[in-house]
Amino acid sequence: MKPFRKILLSIQLFRRRYLTDRQYMLALSVVIGFLSGLAAVIIKNAVHFIQGVLTSGFDIRFDNVMFIFYPIIGIIITVIFIRFILRQYVGDGVPSVLYSISKNKGILKAHNMFSSIITSSITVGFGGSVGLEGPTVATGAAIGSNISRFLRLNYKQTITMLAVASAAAMSAIFKSPIAAIVFAVEVIMLDLTIASLTPLLLASVTAALTSYFFLGMTVLYPSDIISGFRMKDIWLYILLGIFTGLVSLYFTRIYLYFQNFFSKISKWYWRLAIGGISLGVIVFLFPSLYGEGYRATNSVLHGQTDTLFENSLFYGFQDNLTAVFILLSIVLILKVMATSLTFGAGGIGGIFAPTLFTGAHAGLFLALVFKEIGFADLSETNFALVGMGGLIAGVIQAPLTAIFLIAEITQGYALFMPLMITAVISFMTIRLFTANSVYTIQLAKRGELMTHHQDKNVLAMIDLNELIETNFKVVDGDATLGDLVTVIEDANRNIFPVIDKEGYFLGHVILDDVRHVMFKPEIYTSTTVKDLMRIPVYTISPDDTVEQIAQKFQSSGKYNLAVLRQGKYLGYISKANLFGQYRAKLKEVSEY
Repeated sequence: MKPFRKILLSIQLFRRRYLTDRQYMLALSVVIGFLSGLAAVIIKNAVHFIQGVLTSGFDIRFDNVMFIFYPIIGIIITVIFIRFILRQYVGDGVPSVLYSISKNKGILKAHNMFSSIITSSITVGFGGSVGLEGPTVATGAAIGSNISRFLRLNYKQTITMLAVASAAAMSAIFKSPIAAIVFAVEVIMLDLTIASLTPLLLASVTAALTSYFFLGMTVLYPSDIISGFRMKDIWLYILLGIFTGLVSLYFTRIYLYFQNFFSKISKWYWRLAIGGISLGVIVFLFPSLYGEGYRATNSVLHGQTDTLFENSLFYGFQDNLTAVFILLSIVLILKVMATSLTFGAGGIGGIFAPTLFTGAHAGLFLALVFKEIGFADLSETNFALVGMGGLIAGVIQAPLTAIFLIAEITQGYALFMPLMITAVISFMTIRLFTANSVYTIQLAKRGELMTHHQDKNVLAMIDLNELIETNFKVVDGDATLGDLVTVIEDANRNIFPVIDKEGYFLGHVILDDVRHVMFKPEIYTSTTVKDLMRIPVYTISPDDTVEQIAQKFQSSGKYNLAVLRQGKYLGYISKANLFGQYRAKLKEVSEY
């Protein structure tokens, strides 16, 4: 540890001598941007190398039985690495970053700087139907978190570095620096201020330049936009927004269904067997679902459907329009299932790429439907491109990210207006059914989701266990007034919880309520505690969020509330202690 301490001391001395806090954060942003960019480059190249080795000899005219085995082999290797070599939980990409911000003070374990790269490269390279952006964001965030811990940055600076690193990772993996900044604000929930904007810009640009240097300056999903937005098509884009919103709802519900399904299977090898075998069969029947689907998405963006038939049993039907509609429909239905099976079996990846894949196919499907009913001059490319934006806006529930991301990764700036229309309509459609995205729904259920509401964020950061006070003198439910007076003599609190012999809470006695009878020994034996106690209307459960507890204090007007677990007494939480903790956390998050 001595060499690290010397390095840290040298950095701190240099910082104090030559750099202000602001300059120091800007310098760190460049470093983190470069390292996050390198992570994106490594993960991209690793996946392309593995896929090239495994599939380069396949003839697109014929099906190949190896599509059954490749995905499960990749997931087996991934599971073995996690369970028997790493022996630590890897995490779910963006949700793990959001959790670390809301409940873990921005701390991500050191292994997250490399574990997501290894596991996702193997998962996707062998055909797991997931993307690379989630693991890349998790890797970048881990780099930001661990650099912050090493340099002993405060909470506010650490969270800023986490968001900066997440934006840098997004910028590098998609070559989209503007969308990455919007992503940090809209999804990672960073408060956009002048203090945070400049580090975001620097990191995002640095990461994009790093990606350009190693991967070239080509657009990720190049598209041929022959005609831009036409006013007469506006209602068609509104319909596309509604359609992609409904597809997003289907995507979200199926994804959550499979999450719940696999969470109920206790044995990891059963999850691996069920998920892996099912995934292999689906990929064999519909090879366009293999991996992140980059090539298939690009094909659809050019209005082509060849990839639906390549390496499949259906290759001979590629010129049959009915077959095209059937396969497009099946792929739309099965992509989220393939993605969910990959995760359920133990694979590591992200959902951005599956969402883009589904959006492009949804847009093309609707364009072909419109053409069949008489709109012959529609552009399939335009609808596929805008459909990608609609799915991102719906599934991730981030319309601004969707608009800028699709414009950047396709160079589709001429379609900015239809992107805005479809993204907003899709977002509004899915919000009618669910208030949270696939990233945030589980965190929201547990009350662990950070939002742009600062008061709620500060309350979410407070640990309930730190608030429970247990220095109250307990009174037995069968006690008399005389017994109570004996307890009061040694007490330093004015509330006395009353419990039965099994520990169940019956009520409590307030000192002010018994002052008038405390000095009447003639009724000590005839008066019981149950005659004197109050049964409170409001109590607290350990499962309550701190926000719910604050609401109970406001509604009850009380200064102390009992904490009960399934009716059994645990202690009390005081209003003063709660808001004291709130002020301390507010000061912590406000320091830069």
